[in-house]
Amino acid sequence: MKKIYLAGPDVFFRDADARFGAMQARCAALGLQGVRPSDGGLSSGFAGTGDEIARRICDANVELIRGSDALLANLMPFRNALEPDSGTVFEVGMAVALGKPVAGFLPDIHLSYEDKVIRVCGVQRDAAGLAWDAAHGFMVEEFGQKMNLMLSRSVALFGSFEQALGHLSAVLAKG
Repeated sequence: MKKIYLAGPDVFFRDADARFGAMQARCAALGLQGVRPSDGGLSSGFAGTGDEIARRICDANVELIRGSDALLANLMPFRNALEPDSGTVFEVGMAVALGKPVAGFLPDIHLSYEDKVIRVCGVQRDAAGLAWDAAHGFMVEEFGQKMNLMLSRSVALFGSFEQALGHLSAVLAKG
């Protein structure tokens, strides 16, 4: 059975068990195994230092990604209004570097990244016409992508978990 690592900030939600249970059930319905990220043994009673727990979680999830056939990422904005969880972005990058198929889902898929920046930060243009976010003064990528170009060019992006899962199911069935 092909394995899909389920990346995303879902581990931080109060209803994480229910969320992963639902995602794993949807994977199973397609003959796939949804792989939940590791907690480093916390649920089994491991009580090391914060550094030891962090190392165990990192190492375990790296191995889970290596052992999976694909990665499905929840790329919703997390702890801010624009950017996905940095741990999830690391996991996506690792899977891409390993040559694994990666699909992601995010809300407001119909909006470009620059539209999202305009909504959250506002935009000011300089004399050359370049866009700068009004809140922080950073240049805004105006390439019409759904996310930062490094994610939008390396990950198949969808508006829902089901669409992303369907895509990965088809990709894995081919090869």
